[in-house]
Amino acid sequence: MDENFWSKAKTAWKKAWHFIWHGESWQSWVANIIIAFLLIKFVVYPVLGLVLATSHPIVAVVSGSMEHDGSFEQWWQSQSELYGKLNITKEQFAEFSYKNGFNKGDLMILYSPKNAKVGDIIVFNSDGKFDPIIHRIVEIRQVDGKRYYFTKGDHNLGSAEFEQSIPENKVIGRAIIEVPLLGWIKIGFSCVAGGAC
Repeated sequence: MDENFWSKAKTAWKKAWHFIWHGESWQSWVANIIIAFLLIKFVVYPVLGLVLATSHPIVAVVSGSMEHDGSFEQWWQSQSELYGKLNITKEQFAEFSYKNGFNKGDLMILYSPKNAKVGDIIVFNSDGKFDPIIHRIVEIRQVDGKRYYFTKGDHNLGSAEFEQSIPENKVIGRAIIEVPLLGWIKIGFSCVAGGAC
């Protein structure tokens, strides 16, 4: 290739670089958003998934099933009988991660679900459900050498049928970090795209 080609390519690259990083037009702003989206989707998210050993390292909470009404004491009064049947005491629950639950619109960072235990918050896929579910493990059973999780949303008054025998291979990850409110960005995009709000 001749010098003229490389000169034109270098000039075009400089113009594009200036447009993206120094331009003040709405087109430059849109280009920045598209580039940020592509970098997050195809570089940051996969690398984070590799580091955290999960296919979904970041999820938004899209329902209120893990919310607590009032203080821990008030919430426990409405739930104590149910957890008593599961042999989980108030003192044990108080030691669980996210003992006060979390809210719709929060963002959760997940880690490998390996070695998940009772009290951990897991995210799992369920047949017939579009979005993954994020609930607390309330029981673990071994059946024929396979591990099955039983979960419950902290806000719910019981466990739904789909969460009473979750095979280990349906679990995406275990919640390790909560970022309040940031999940509303994803929920907002879902609403615009016609998904569940």
